[in-house]
Amino acid sequence: MIKILDGVKETVSYEYESALLLYDNTDYEEYPNHWHPAVEIVMPLEGEYSMECNDIPFHLRVGDIIIICPGVLHHLYAHHGRRIIFQVNLDVLRSVSEYDSFFSIVQPAIVITPEDFPEIHSSSVKLMNEIFDEYFGSAPLKNISIFQKFLSMIVMVGRFYTASPDRFVGIKPTKQQEYTEKFLSICNYLTQHCTEDLTLEEVAKMAGFSKYHFSRLFKEFVGMPFYKYLNTRRIAYSEKLLLDPEINVTEVAIRSGFNSISAFMRMFKIVRNCTPTQFRNLNNEYSPRF
Repeated sequence: MIKILDGVKETVSYEYESALLLYDNTDYEEYPNHWHPAVEIVMPLEGEYSMECNDIPFHLRVGDIIIICPGVLHHLYAHHGRRIIFQVNLDVLRSVSEYDSFFSIVQPAIVITPEDFPEIHSSSVKLMNEIFDEYFGSAPLKNISIFQKFLSMIVMVGRFYTASPDRFVGIKPTKQQEYTEKFLSICNYLTQHCTEDLTLEEVAKMAGFSKYHFSRLFKEFVGMPFYKYLNTRRIAYSEKLLLDPEINVTEVAIRSGFNSISAFMRMFKIVRNCTPTQFRNLNNEYSPRF
């Protein structure tokens, strides 16, 4: 299934004039640790399926759906059976602030099961089956239809996930929605201003919390500490700069908000499992078809 793999980066070979790729996968094959800029969705149709995302194990049954965030290292194990493996290039959405916010709070992946998401599971399965039918059908405007169904799923999952009544521990149900909107706004702000010299104290004050209360609430919302989240946003920004061969790595580090090249190199290696130079070489060597 993986056609172009250099190190741990997979270059997805999309269908001609499309940013979509879907496999009706029955291969008994292991796909080693790899990542790609595309979001990947897997839904077993027959048999179970196991994988790791950023070293976190996931096990899927028939009808379970996993949404793997772009750029996440994932390892798919060999299993007998059949599953949908769907990849979508979302470059067109990168100017939409909520795009980064959604994928940053469900890192490294989110699994839609009937137990954890009873309100939306059946609708998600229905959308995946409709995507499958459209992909292998011949109806006009099928790529637009597939993309619309994919976005409907992301919106549905995102709204349900962020509106969870126990998102913030110890916060009254009447305040949960207010806090959710506030922290989504904070995530958007951090994405837009990640290259600036932001501190926990400043952002907490901006949000109207003490730094200790803010730190706890922020980690509950996004699943990681403030500075780790901020650095992942900086790394995402640096990737865009690395695509320009005229900008040297030191300048990329500075323009991405890091105060030293060593800090940038270390964080890039943690997040992407390769060096900035390796990332640049991989992306300059291959370019997906659209």
